[in-house]
Amino acid sequence: QVQFVESGGGLVQPGGSLRLSCIASGIDFSIYTMAWYRQAPGKQRDLVATITSSGNTNYVDSVKGRFTISRHNANNTVYLQMNSLKPEDTAVYSCDAKKWVGIKLYHYWGQGTQVTVSA
Repeated sequence: QVQFVESGGGLVQPGGSLRLSCIASGIDFSIYTMAWYRQAPGKQRDLVATITSSGNTNYVDSVKGRFTISRHNANNTVYLQMNSLKPEDTAVYSCDAKKWVGIKLYHYWGQGTQVTVSA
């Protein structure tokens, strides 16, 4: 059974920082591309950042220079360091795992953790 435990969300003032963690179980974590998504109220779930099994990263333009995604394969954990937070970063953040085996996609995601940026 695949499970994700996300933590680190909370209420923070604009300009503040948070570090999200996601511990995965039930998958061979090291071979999955991991990602963080976010969903604001009334909006679709949007990609924030990805990190491949080899450590290559990619970010949506709105978070470049502020957010950093990283992974620790020995601990089956993916992180999202968020700095210089803005009110528009408020959303539920969830981790996501994908791998392709031939034409078959294996895709799993967590329930998320709430991040609220407000004065």
